[in-house]
Amino acid sequence: MSDPTDEIPDPASEPDEPDAPEAHVVVEEQTPDGGTAQPAPTASAPPPSPPTPPASVAVDDDDEKIELVWYVLKVQSSREDTIRDALERRVKIQGLQRYFGRIVVPTEKITEIRNNKKRIVERKTYPGYIMVEMELNEKTWFVVRETPGVGDFVGAHGTPTKMTGEEVNKMLNLETTKAEEPARVRINVERGDRVKIKDGPFENFEGSVEEVIEARGLVKVMLIIFNRPTPVDLEYWQVERI
Repeated sequence: MSDPTDEIPDPASEPDEPDAPEAHVVVEEQTPDGGTAQPAPTASAPPPSPPTPPASVAVDDDDEKIELVWYVLKVQSSREDTIRDALERRVKIQGLQRYFGRIVVPTEKITEIRNNKKRIVERKTYPGYIMVEMELNEKTWFVVRETPGVGDFVGAHGTPTKMTGEEVNKMLNLETTKAEEPARVRINVERGDRVKIKDGPFENFEGSVEEVIEARGLVKVMLIIFNRPTPVDLEYWQVERI
């Protein structure tokens, strides 16, 4: 019978086997927040560029749509021109010119006689008011209301009221018919006034005004001539109130 030990191979006697290729082990590192860190890129693969954030859309102030509307302002009477100039300066200082158009003191041209000389002058048609062409917003409202001499906007319950085109033309005296009319005559006397005639054949006569014909610049005066009431038509500059 054979010895069992003879069947056990001797490890030393077994032929050498070729070495197995060494396995490449990748160790994943965890980040502090529990995620998995990406392996460092090799020299042949540059890191990807960060994504470009979407561009924000900027609104240019010059593209802002502005609507200019006419309003009426209550101001101190006899200071209309001064207040207009002050408001124009404040608008310029604040850099709000694009929100404002014209700032106007409504006037009309009239003919008057002083010291027997005729001259054409401008008279304020709406004393105590000026007109402003503007867009009403918080900035413009503040700069207007803070101008010395300005009271308030014309409107119901303190709300500024927009003017209609017809109202604007009337206050600015822009009607086409008036463009052809001569300057108006200022007649400083009214019906019932006692006047003295200072020129002409009835010089130094006194009488009472019966009628004022402003369109023609005439004054009808009732004089007592030879103890009889006699109406006389005179040029407006020939009489003066007494």
